[in-house]
Amino acid sequence: MTETTVTTQDGREPAVPYPVAAPPQRGLLRRLRTPRRPRIWFEILLIGVSYWTYSLIRNAVPEQRGEALRNADWIWKAEHGLGIAVEESVNHAVNSVTWLIVGMNYYYATLHFVVTLGVLVWLFRSHPGRYGATRLALFATTGVALVGYYLYPLAPPRLMNDSHFVDTVMVHQTWGSMASGDLKNMSNQYAAMPSMHIGWSLWCGLTIFTLASVPWVRVLGLLYPAATLVVIVATANHFWLDAVGGALCLTFGFTVAWLWHGALPYALPRVVPGKATSKGTGTDKGTGTGPRSGTGTGTGAGDTEGTDDALLPAKS
Repeated sequence: MTETTVTTQDGREPAVPYPVAAPPQRGLLRRLRTPRRPRIWFEILLIGVSYWTYSLIRNAVPEQRGEALRNADWIWKAEHGLGIAVEESVNHAVNSVTWLIVGMNYYYATLHFVVTLGVLVWLFRSHPGRYGATRLALFATTGVALVGYYLYPLAPPRLMNDSHFVDTVMVHQTWGSMASGDLKNMSNQYAAMPSMHIGWSLWCGLTIFTLASVPWVRVLGLLYPAATLVVIVATANHFWLDAVGGALCLTFGFTVAWLWHGALPYALPRVVPGKATSKGTGTDKGTGTGPRSGTGTGTGAGDTEGTDDALLPAKS
């Protein structure tokens, strides 16, 4: 087959320009949605300010005692109708074992914060590409919970009228609840729906189960929200349905993260694309054919550790 040549009237071949690919447009919105390596000073400041704001708003919600007690009565009747109103039995059974209920009081007071912060630190160090989106899911979960506190004030079981629930913190003189004892004036006592103990523990559990590589650690991730559910009921701080509210808030939080980043947080790249970690010009971590080996050449000091499972961020 011969090649056909097209000539112009003066005998010269027309110049055929090479196609030039236009550089991708990266606006402010696109930059904000792209996974990036977090800065530790900014994250500490953000988490501190966010929790202070959350506590301020939560405690500023008017304590509508009458409505909160009426809502508690309605929840209790609804659970009887569903056949799941066993909180009082669980509360009394666990309260009969002193060492167990005291341990649960301290569990309720501490692990809610300790485990959540621990998972954030682990994400920051080991999964920087997924950190921002996963943190966004947690923040959105907490934010929508504030709406629930305002629109649906709810008394915890231990504060219900004519009930036989045991306030385990008061009885055993522990500090297992911000809404009991000397700390009750520092916290809104009628913000039981939704339960952020469940919302945050589910967030921790799902994150650990999905991203951890050690099998027994993944199992612990699943057990953590289950144990938290038992604790919030045994200490008479929440109804079962409060836990459902917390799970719904978490669903909202992950939906926000998915809409913003175009993928669920756990599907984003573990390491943020960027320059190589080695100084100068060279190969990041070597070349290989396995799924965990990295192939890439970088210049200067940067943030990534070579090409990981998925180097490019998910498309939005």
